[in-house]
Amino acid sequence: MTNLAPDRADLILAAQTGDAASIDRLLVVCRADARRYARRHCHASDVDDAVQETLLTISRKVKGLKAAAAFSSWLFVVIRRECRRLERLMLRHDPLPDEIAEDKMLSRPDASLRIDLARALESLPAHYLEVVLLRDFEELSIGEIAGRLGEQPGAVKSRLHRARELVREYMLAD
Repeated sequence: MTNLAPDRADLILAAQTGDAASIDRLLVVCRADARRYARRHCHASDVDDAVQETLLTISRKVKGLKAAAAFSSWLFVVIRRECRRLERLMLRHDPLPDEIAEDKMLSRPDASLRIDLARALESLPAHYLEVVLLRDFEELSIGEIAGRLGEQPGAVKSRLHRARELVREYMLAD
């Protein structure tokens, strides 16, 4: 992308001088490239925000661009950074149920946790309890459990997952 069309290179040079009309035209010209690149690097819900913020950054900082030939590369770097910034913002969230559950478990005394865990395990149906004990207490692999029970590894994984979910639900019940 270093081979800019002569009119685009001239437009970038004019924008670098601070000419407002040239900056506006440059933003119109590069909007399609910015949108196409943002679609590849941002979550779908962030594309419009990433493009808008990128174009604002371009309009404010185009004067500092050292070479017009570097414009396209710079545009893509700015978009990529903006996509990452928006992704980081998206990851700052209210606590998820798993985070709340972890906090709830960590705030309880060990003795209370042990008693509730024992009760949760006792509440499991026998076929769920068996895979939990084999995996978490005897530390057998999924393959070893499948061999011992004469079942497919996928079935063992599914049963173990469901058993852990039941224990979790029991432990988090108020």
